Amino acid sequence: MKRAALLTLSLLAGAAGACAPKAGAPPPRSTLVVGLDISGSFRKSGQFDDALHYAALYIYGHIHALGGLKQATDVFVGSLGGEHVGQPKSFHPIQDLYGKTPAQIENDLRNWFPEEDPITDFNSFFQRTAVHIKRQNLVLAPLNIVLFSDGIPDFPGAGRMPPKERYAKIDVSPIEYLSRNVTIRLLYAKPQEAQNWEGFVPRNRVKIWTQDEQVMGGWHRHEIQGVAMERQDSLWSWTQQIVDFRVRRGKIL
Repeated sequence: MKRAALLTLSLLAGAAGACAPKAGAPPPRSTLVVGLDISGSFRKSGQFDDALHYAALYIYGHIHALGGLKQATDVFVGSLGGEHVGQPKSFHPIQDLYGKTPAQIENDLRNWFPEEDPITDFNSFFQRTAVHIKRQNLVLAPLNIVLFSDGIPDFPGAGRMPPKERYAKIDVSPIEYLSRNVTIRLLYAKPQEAQNWEGFVPRNRVKIWTQDEQVMGGWHRHEIQGVAMERQDSLWSWTQQIVDFRVRRGKIL
């Protein structure tokens, strides 16, 4: 029995070693898509500037895998709005962000999206996301979609609909089967809007996680001025626990 147990442990150790990543191997593929709400309603909400500042930190942290954050091997950044429903989106790739500080990334975000869109169009954003994922051959890689937005759907007649009907119009079907692990994170929405996303947006495999505007303001307490990004352990720990929380499938009511 002792020899059999030792043999079993030896086989298990060998299997674990075979599965472990080799030293110097590239990180596993993981895609981060960031959507910025540049609509007038979000710009005037009082959260827009804070959201852009944190978005730059979030992107930087994930590109460099700081503080245990999962490294994003591919990043796309686009806007959530347009002049009309269904307007095509432009996405900036990770190559536009390499070698830049968080301050430089934030400056780029402001320069890339200086206009004010009259419409917040989540469906068009998800459709364009799917196009980019397929075009770049990133299907099956874990997909993390982070929306910096008040979360309010904007389309003709939306204001006259009850919340359940309005949020049921948000269509995540284009991204449902791009990967076994697809998560939408809505940040900076008001608590009621966050709850509407969690409870009313139809989905099968897509997971939704929200953090409202009051919770998101907490990142300031964890950033230490004058300390290098690589040593901002408290900030990255807060990000990991509050924003990058591992979500289970299903609706939260």
